[in-house]
Amino acid sequence: MSFPPLPSQGLTPAGIQISEDMKNFYVYILCSKRNGTLYTGVTSDLIKRVYEHKNDLVEGFTKKYNIHRLVWYEIHESAESAITREKKIKKWKRAWKLKLIEQNNPDWVDLYENICS
Repeated sequence: MSFPPLPSQGLTPAGIQISEDMKNFYVYILCSKRNGTLYTGVTSDLIKRVYEHKNDLVEGFTKKYNIHRLVWYEIHESAESAITREKKIKKWKRAWKLKLIEQNNPDWVDLYENICS
């Protein structure tokens, strides 16, 4: 898999060192199981947000359909670009979302542990 390290690990996807005061935003896709129900979201704290989904602390769609597996994410430097990307992905055909996931995560591995370490 070729996912970029999270900023807590000190590098952007381009390999540029980041400072503590830089804030990043994330677009992410969760699933219930391989080829299962998908959820696309946006956040400024990916670890916290996925934890909330995994532990059913978020009322709504992900809790109702047991969507807990982080299978894809992308880092953005601004909230505006992350929100724009999220809205675009939400309008995509399901097949396009599956292709996006499988390009970097063909086994649909839960990436949560990777982003926490």
